[in-house]
Amino acid sequence: MSHATRREFIQSASVGAAGLLLTSAVSAAESADKKSADADTMISPVFATEHKPKTLDFDPAKLSGISEKLMRSHWENNYSGAVKTLNAVNKQLAAALSVKDSPPWAYNDLKREHLIRTGSVVFHELYFGNLGGDGKADASLRSELGSRFGSFDAWESEFRKIGAGLGGGSGWVVLGYNLHTQAIENYWLADHAHGPAATLPLLVMDMYEHAYQMDYGAAAGKYIDAFFQNIRWEVVGSRLASVRNFKMAEGTA
Repeated sequence: MSHATRREFIQSASVGAAGLLLTSAVSAAESADKKSADADTMISPVFATEHKPKTLDFDPAKLSGISEKLMRSHWENNYSGAVKTLNAVNKQLAAALSVKDSPPWAYNDLKREHLIRTGSVVFHELYFGNLGGDGKADASLRSELGSRFGSFDAWESEFRKIGAGLGGGSGWVVLGYNLHTQAIENYWLADHAHGPAATLPLLVMDMYEHAYQMDYGAAAGKYIDAFFQNIRWEVVGSRLASVRNFKMAEGTA
């Protein structure tokens, strides 16, 4: 074997275990279609959901301080891209499960991607869902947050401070209701994969640069100002009302 041929052989042989796993998984999945319905039933339903991007339920041209161009780019590229990737990962997971003796570490690479893409889809949908308002919280919400944080202004100050600390990087700021402790708190999230335990988001702010760079460059503080001008507080109130009386069941051991 010539030196060049040997090098080509080595390069070809080292494409990567993840790629080999995926190829084997797809092949096995195709074969599985011809096998028993029982096996297919055990695997497919877990990953069968076909996620579709949710349309914006506000006019992005009417936001204050956030351009229509940025909002449409955010929805089309970042959010919709995450939806498409989540669907692709689900298919790869279903296929990989049918590969006998597939390496757990390789499968977990797919599960890590599944976690990240799921978080991206959920947080983006919540983020878009609490935009499109006039930024004015009603008296009941101001009173609720005021009682939890000392004053409404104290709550807002902390929420803004967390966002400012994430500026120039990535992450989310979440006002959430903790189902276990029944506390309402602001949370710092480093990325899509790190949500607070047992917590339902009430208000979500995207602090990834794609949420503001097109309009404000590195001036994350100006974006935070714009975000507050567009909060749809009635959605926040609706989310809170839906979880207020919910309490997680505790063990009795």
